Order: sequence, then structure tokens, then C-alpha cells
Amino acid sequence: MYSSDTLATVIKNTIREIPDFPKLGISFKDITPILKDAKLCTAIMDELCKQLSNLEFDAVAAVESRGFLFGLMLANRMGKPFIPIRKKGKLPFITVQQQYNLEYGQATLEIHKDAFEPGAKILVHDDLLATGGTVMATAALIKQLGGSVAGFSFIIDLGFLNGAEKLKTESKNIYALASY
Repeated sequence: MYSSDTLATVIKNTIREIPDFPKLGISFKDITPILKDAKLCTAIMDELCKQLSNLEFDAVAAVESRGFLFGLMLANRMGKPFIPIRKKGKLPFITVQQQYNLEYGQATLEIHKDAFEPGAKILVHDDLLATGGTVMATAALIKQLGGSVAGFSFIIDLGFLNGAEKLKTESKNIYALASY
């Protein structure tokens, strides 16, 4: 449907930029316009699956909430279990926690204690890579439960923030469909 380069351009042209959200100086990349285009969503899933086709992993962990949008579809398409990574207090069973810094504050993420078996290789998915704090916290949760990070996947990479450099300590397998 699209070449990789064309898809990246279409994604960037579809994303809505919101200046000064959630605080002054941040240019928020809003992916919700992508969700209005079923063909574009299918193309995104096709390309993610193509990029990840040679990566060995046992499950997909996605970060609340925008990471869930494509993370669950990705897990389903790849025939893998889905693991929700949620904000503190949102998961109903026994959890482990990880605090981390955001570009604009602090937060805590949680994962169910029984999300996967020790030794599992987990693909971490989120909609956007900025500084890497959220997905590094996710990687720490995975390690707490005895798993390892097989790779990271994103729709968008804000390359100018150098988040991918942080992630390389966990996995060199970093995939993004569009970069700024």
C-alpha cells in the first residue's frame, strides 16, 4: 500500500501538533487523527509486523494509554499475548511498580506480577518515543519479573530528544515508523 518512506510521510502529515501541551514549550504529537483512517491504521500495522517479523519475542507490553491502541493489535496480529503497562492504581491484581521521570513531571507504572513467565522476551510498544523515560521504566518492570526486553517499537520517534540512545542499554532492536 505504502513504501516505508511514504508511510512515514503520511504519518507525519496526519499527526496533529498541539503547541504548549501539556505545558509551555512542549509540542505534543497527537496521533488521534491517524485513528480516523482505517487504511492508514492497517498500513501502520502491516509495516510494524514487517519490521518485527524476524525479531524473537514472547509477548507485547504496551504503555497506557496510547500505546494500547496499536500494541494490542500488534500482539494479536503477531499471535502473541498482550501485557498492559498501566499507571499506578489501575491494575486490579498484585502488581510491581516502577517510578520514573517524565519530560514534565514524575509518574509510577505498574505491571501484574503474573504478566509473563520468568525468562520471557518482551517487545515494548508505545505510540511515541521522546526521552525514553516511560519505556525504560517499562523495561525495569520487565526485568523485575525476570524477563528481558527483546526490542522496542513506536509509531513516532522524536529523534532530536535522543531517547533511542537510552534504550540501547536494554536492546539494540529499536523500531519506529516516522521520525522527527
